[in-house]
Amino acid sequence: MDEYDVIIIGSGPAGLTAGIYAGRQGLKTLILEKGLTGGAGLTVPNMENYPGFEIITGKQLIEYTKAQALKYTQIKELEEVNGVEIKGKNEIIVSSVKNEYKAKKLIITTGTTHRKLGAKGEDEFLGRGVFYCAVCDGPLFVGKKIVVVGGGNTAAQGALFLNSIGAYVAIVHRRGELRAETYLKEKLDKEEIPIMWDTVVEEIKGEMLLNSVTLRNVKDNTTNEYEVDGVYIAIGESPNNEIAKSLGVEIDKPGFIITDKSQRTNVKGIYAAGDISIGVNQWVVACGEGAVAALSAYDDLQK
Repeated sequence: MDEYDVIIIGSGPAGLTAGIYAGRQGLKTLILEKGLTGGAGLTVPNMENYPGFEIITGKQLIEYTKAQALKYTQIKELEEVNGVEIKGKNEIIVSSVKNEYKAKKLIITTGTTHRKLGAKGEDEFLGRGVFYCAVCDGPLFVGKKIVVVGGGNTAAQGALFLNSIGAYVAIVHRRGELRAETYLKEKLDKEEIPIMWDTVVEEIKGEMLLNSVTLRNVKDNTTNEYEVDGVYIAIGESPNNEIAKSLGVEIDKPGFIITDKSQRTNVKGIYAAGDISIGVNQWVVACGEGAVAALSAYDDLQK
């Protein structure tokens, strides 16, 4: 069984940064990733608020960070963790689909998954018009009509990206005001992207492919059919907290991991960082938390 000082589960911005900081402290470090390095970071269309870059895609930034991380840590992709067990005071056994590993400290950076809308037809038309990643699937809808469902940063960024590649975009939002940051709202206004306020998607319809949605106004309860080729759903994320819960790590009501300011959880030797932990879901924040978690693990190992 291979032994490590620190094992990190997840390779998004938090996980990669934790790997860099742990490795630079001389700790033998391993990152385990169930998919490809970057996680949800790969799906970010464009960022204009990451220090040092006026604009950069998530994919580009992940590539830069991965290259840097590989100087200090191993990264094993397509290796999903299916069990973690704590033995004694300083022994953590991490079981993956391919192997078992022993660690002294564990950093959880498992992030979140896209939340489903729950509308009739959503599952039926997944991959046939319904999508959750603007960067991945957006190019399939160039010249076509799309509704973006949501009102936060992800929805606004997705709408702007889809509009920029030539799709005809409208936003559907259940409230009367977007939650997105001011600069994104200003860009939506500038691009004249229409917004259907106080509206929800009741049903997604089609035959072989999606061709319309039923929209309902939540104020007057009226409905109408809206012809459309695609539905991009961006209504938030659900925390990937199964590993944390199995270890008895404390989580809040929505399911995010509770940590102290040093990213320590209530379970000794277990840390959390990034979108899985309570806080602001921003790339730069995830990097900061990853760094803090790694330095806390180092400090605790010295003690």
